[in-house]
Order: sequence, then C-alpha cells, then structure tokens
Amino acid sequence: MANNKEELLKQLADAVVDMDEEKAVELAQIIVAEGIDAYEAIEKGLSAGMEVAGRLFEEEEYFIPELLMCSDAMYAGLGVLKPHLKAKEGAAEEKVKVVIGVIEGDTHDIGKNLVKILLETSGYEIIDLGRDISPQKFIDAAKEQDAKIIAISTLMTTTMDGLAEVIRLLRQQDIREQFKVMVGGAPVSQAFADKIGADSYAVNAATAVRLARQLTDGVA
Repeated sequence: MANNKEELLKQLADAVVDMDEEKAVELAQIIVAEGIDAYEAIEKGLSAGMEVAGRLFEEEEYFIPELLMCSDAMYAGLGVLKPHLKAKEGAAEEKVKVVIGVIEGDTHDIGKNLVKILLETSGYEIIDLGRDISPQKFIDAAKEQDAKIIAISTLMTTTMDGLAEVIRLLRQQDIREQFKVMVGGAPVSQAFADKIGADSYAVNAATAVRLARQLTDGVA
C-alpha cells in the first residue's frame, strides 16, 4: 500500500464508498502514523467518500442500506481520526454559536454530523438539535442560545419544504435579519437555496465551514 498522502486519502474515500469498515480503520491508522492532518483526512477522505455515496444514492445506484453501511465505514474511520483533531488556526476566541439539525420528517443525520465535527474543530460552538426537528424548534433554539447561524439539512425531497418554512417563520416573526441560514443535503441545490432565501448552500461539510466563516466574518 502506497503511503503517498493523496493516495491514502483517496483510498480512505474509496473505503467509505465500498462500505469497508476494516479498511477505513486500517487506513485511518496509517494516516495518523504518517502524521497526516486528521482534519484533512476527514475532509478529503471520509467526507469525500460520503459525498460520492450521497451522489450514488441520489442516482439510485445506492439505497438506504448501502448508505448506512457507507456511514458505518465513515464512523469507523472517524473514531480513529477524531482524537487527533487539532483546533484550526484562526478560530475565534469567543466562539460563534451554530444551531444545527435535520429538518422534521427526516432522520438521516450523516451529513449533519460531519458538518458538526468540522465546525467544532474550526472553533464554532455547536448546538446540535439532532434529527426530525420542527422549523419552529430551530428558531426557538437559535433565539435561546443567541446563535448566529441556523444550519439545516435534509436527505429527502419530501422534507425540503421544511427548510423554506424556517425562513418563512423567521420573516413572519420579524427576526430574519438576526440569523444566517445555511442549508444542505443531497436534494438541495444552490437554486433551491436562492429560491427560499437562504444565506448560503453548502454542498459538503468542508464547504459548510468555509461558508460559515464568510457568514460570520467579524461577528463575535
């Protein structure tokens, strides 16, 4: 097995797509031993693999059982890498709060969990509501916690309207300008985010971190 960094990261991504837990653990251990940054391994290995798996799911080449086995492989690798995560440089001393969750009617939280981990590593304080969360509960939590970002995901087309409902309720309650709303998930697109008036659309976990920084630049 080649120990070239890019090759190792590609193999880690492939292990996720191939639903191979043992291989994911083995590669993660090699990555740690080689001194490769754990954050980069999650972003370019595990997260990249789940992005491919999500695309295969969307194209109906993979179904829920396959997607779950891919997530098992991802979590197996994550278990090895997570203890080696280091706080990213430039993280704010006073942490910006992010309320995150999966919209009501959807219990698929793989992508949400990846976004949570990378945001935490980047210095954000995460209020994780979990999955199957009503639109109003996102708003209540954001108000209670004085959060700056509301991050909502879904993996199902049937629950996408819930993302729009969060923004509708924020406007109805005249508090839309208090929060930045980030949306994501396999069926979500930039066009959909624009249509519902979201502040940003993240295609994957690494993009979510970059967008969060843009949304909160200069905000304590």
